[in-house]
Amino acid sequence: MHDVNTLAWIILLLPLLVAASILFGLKKMPGLSALLSTGSVLITLVCSILLFSATGKAVPVTWISIFEFKVNIGLLVGGDKDPLAKGMMFIVTFIGTLVHIFSLGYMKDDDGKARYFAGLSIFMFSMTGIVLADNLVMMFIFWELVGVSSYILIGHWYNKDSAADAAKKAFLTNRIGDFGFMIGILLVWVLTKQIEFAKFTPEIVANAAKSPLFDIAIIAIFCGAIGKSAQVPLHVWLPDAMEGPTPVSALIHAATMVAAGVFMLARVSALIGASELAATVILWTGAITALVAALMALQQNDIKRILAYSTLSQLGYMVMAQGIAGQGADAGMFHLYTHAFFKALLFLGAGAIIFGCHHEQNIWKMGGLRKKMPFTFWTFAIGTAALIAVPGTSGFFSKEGILHAAHAAGHDFPWVIGLIVAFLTPFYMTRLFIVTFLGKSRTENADHAKEVPQIMFVPLVILAVLALFSAYKPIAKFLQAKGYAHAPEIDPTFGWSLFGLIAGVGLAIWIYKGREKERINIPLFANKFYIDEIYNGLIAIFQDAIAGLLDFIDRFVIDPVVARFPAMTAFTAGSFFRLFQVGNLQGYTFLFGAGVVALIWFLLF
Repeated sequence: MHDVNTLAWIILLLPLLVAASILFGLKKMPGLSALLSTGSVLITLVCSILLFSATGKAVPVTWISIFEFKVNIGLLVGGDKDPLAKGMMFIVTFIGTLVHIFSLGYMKDDDGKARYFAGLSIFMFSMTGIVLADNLVMMFIFWELVGVSSYILIGHWYNKDSAADAAKKAFLTNRIGDFGFMIGILLVWVLTKQIEFAKFTPEIVANAAKSPLFDIAIIAIFCGAIGKSAQVPLHVWLPDAMEGPTPVSALIHAATMVAAGVFMLARVSALIGASELAATVILWTGAITALVAALMALQQNDIKRILAYSTLSQLGYMVMAQGIAGQGADAGMFHLYTHAFFKALLFLGAGAIIFGCHHEQNIWKMGGLRKKMPFTFWTFAIGTAALIAVPGTSGFFSKEGILHAAHAAGHDFPWVIGLIVAFLTPFYMTRLFIVTFLGKSRTENADHAKEVPQIMFVPLVILAVLALFSAYKPIAKFLQAKGYAHAPEIDPTFGWSLFGLIAGVGLAIWIYKGREKERINIPLFANKFYIDEIYNGLIAIFQDAIAGLLDFIDRFVIDPVVARFPAMTAFTAGSFFRLFQVGNLQGYTFLFGAGVVALIWFLLF
């Protein structure tokens, strides 16, 4: 048996030590930096597996103690009553390990290879901190560090304006949600005098729920999830974040960072359950995000952006589940676990396609890749099957669990939205699959595409297996993923969602099979409901216009009155009196005499 405390601190601090070593000593040795970073995440994976059988508990370290306010650096690593941390830690370190291995091939010739792997290690440190945090304040600190590390990784190719802009957009958008999260933490402390998750007992929560501020506090905490998990209206950063390297997309925007918001909601489920208003807001925010993102995905042509909007839609499912009382939270976390595997597979598969097609990302400039990249074809097909919830795959069971929870709880409209999304997802993913892999090569890059190096095969194979079987009881039980009970077998939504699957796949085949160019043109979906344009307009009005007005006042009102007028007055007076400083003794004598005469005249008359 192994000690929980030792394992937890190794998992947390080892990536930080490696990142510091790379940045301050190994920056000019990219090969060694890559191996060191990969080795460290492999060690954390082993430690996370050992946690399942470890004994004891992590010893907290007091960080702040002011009267009643006490904050620990405490590591919560689960147990029989709290399996969240152990299962989530395995997901983070497992996907992180596969992404590191894939990156050894994908980033082999990148000029910033050492900096890239240092960024990955910083991200792993930040993400494990969120998972291990035993209180809201510690979680918030690592929450912000995840934002910083994602900024570094998204903007890795900072010489590209689009990548630099995407990094800034992600960072600033997340700060909006994080500000609400911070306000929510403060309100929860005021109402409960507690910040540790384990101390949110039913009695304390019930007493705090009597305050009219309680609903506001929980909704404010949810703002953090809106930003980090890219829910409407703060979803706009995620598609643009695809400007980063594709392995980063798999790590941050498929399996770990964006899932942090869902994980956080599961951590505070006791608080959400006591606020009917907050639960309703969470439920509807997730449902709307799932639908809007699926509609946007219908008309996207960039392979990574299609998967990005798919991620948004699936995150909407998960968040919707967190707003459902009872088994909803468990179903949402179960979908988080299964989604991590098949979405990481799809993103790494997209990376293999982009790599094989000489960095081409437009699906309409691909085609015929089934023969050029057969291995990627089959693994991508498995990931697609899991995402569109083909019966028997992991995605089928976890998605059905959410639909079942919504139906059983009487949330009819969100349930209908879930069924609509269950039709849209097969449609746009089948479109992606047909246009990319079937038919003939449309460009020279596609015609000369080749399979990826062998080092990139291993992650795809492992993820393909888990995309199929991670929902089955042995694996799901190992992950301590609640929700793997066979709800889909008894759920009346099964027939409806299966109809949506068949209709979506069939319609996409009918429309896109053999097509050389896009047949459907819906500008509203293609332009993402013009939400980015609306935000740009609001910024132009409330930021640029006000800034311009203040600039005008500063230049032509404040500056002349406060700065220029006194300065010019002093300068003019100085210039006038300087005329009398002639440097001549006779002149000074004359002026002195004139002054005496003037003084006598003034005194007399």
